Amino acid sequence: MTAYAIALLEELEFGPDIVSYLQRIDATLEPFEGRFLVHGARPEVVEGPFAGDCVVIGFPSLEQAKAWYASPAYAALIPLRTQHSRSTVFFLKGVAPGYRAASLLDKLQAQR
Repeated sequence: MTAYAIALLEELEFGPDIVSYLQRIDATLEPFEGRFLVHGARPEVVEGPFAGDCVVIGFPSLEQAKAWYASPAYAALIPLRTQHSRSTVFFLKGVAPGYRAASLLDKLQAQR
């Protein structure tokens, strides 16, 4: 099932390290079939505070997303981003085609 790596970036300090990060990240995604769906877009916030940029990378599975993030190639790039921005990065598992919001009711009721 499709999964997503999502980054919320604030206070980005553009400079040589960010340039290097941007020049090198695509090659780290290729072995894991990752692809940018959103990159550096400023959202139109309609609820809650957020004053940064968003990145969404799609992967064929959650396992591939996690393997990309843990890979030596991407691990080498992480400091280039984290030393020059405040960021939150997380993974989300997608839903199956045809999914309906009411499907969550069974799961929520089972947790009660």
